[in-house]
Amino acid sequence: MEKLTCRFAKEQDAAAILAIYEPYINNTAVTFECETPSLKEFAARIRGISADYPYLVCCADGKIVGYAYGHRQMQRDAYQWNAELSVYIGRGWQCRGIGKALYGALIEILRLQNVRNVYGGVTMPNAGSESLHAALGFTKLGTYHSTGWKCGAWHDVAWFEKQIGSCDLKPQPFRSIKTLPPGSADEILRRCPVCSR
Repeated sequence: MEKLTCRFAKEQDAAAILAIYEPYINNTAVTFECETPSLKEFAARIRGISADYPYLVCCADGKIVGYAYGHRQMQRDAYQWNAELSVYIGRGWQCRGIGKALYGALIEILRLQNVRNVYGGVTMPNAGSESLHAALGFTKLGTYHSTGWKCGAWHDVAWFEKQIGSCDLKPQPFRSIKTLPPGSADEILRRCPVCSR
C-alpha cells in the first residue's frame, strides 16, 4: 500500500497539480474554468494563495495525487473572517478519504488563522462533493440556478457553509499563514488522518 503524506504545496509542484486539474477543466463542469492556464500562470496562483492561505497537496509515495486550498471568500475588509475552499483529487484516487483529510486539515489551519466561516461551491449534481461537505458538517446555504454554461448545458451551483469559530463581538483579525506559531500548521498536517494510516 502506498504511503500517503500531506504537505504544503510549492511553486515547483505546479505541473503535477495542473495535471490533476486539467481533466476537470476539459471534461467536466466541476470547475467553470474553460481553458487550461499556462504553467507560469498556475505557479503564480499557487504563490499568490500560499502567501496568506494554506495550499496543500497529498502525495502517494511522493507523487501528488490530490490538492486543496483555501482563499479569501470576498475582498471587502468585513469578509476577512471567511474563506472559500477547493479540493481536487486525481483520477484513480477518489473515494479513499483524501478529499476529506485535505479539507479537514484546511479547516484546522484556517481556524488558527482566525477564520470563522468556510464555504464550498459545488456544480450540481455532484454526489461525491455533496457527501464530502455533509460528512464535514457543512449545511447547504442555497443554489445559484443555471448560473454557468459549460459542456453544452446550463449548470446550477450549490453553496455550502460551516462555522468553524465563534462569532464573538470583537474577533481577532485574520492572520496570514506566515504569522502562525512555528510548526503549528505542520503539526496539523502530521495528524492528517489519511496520512497517518
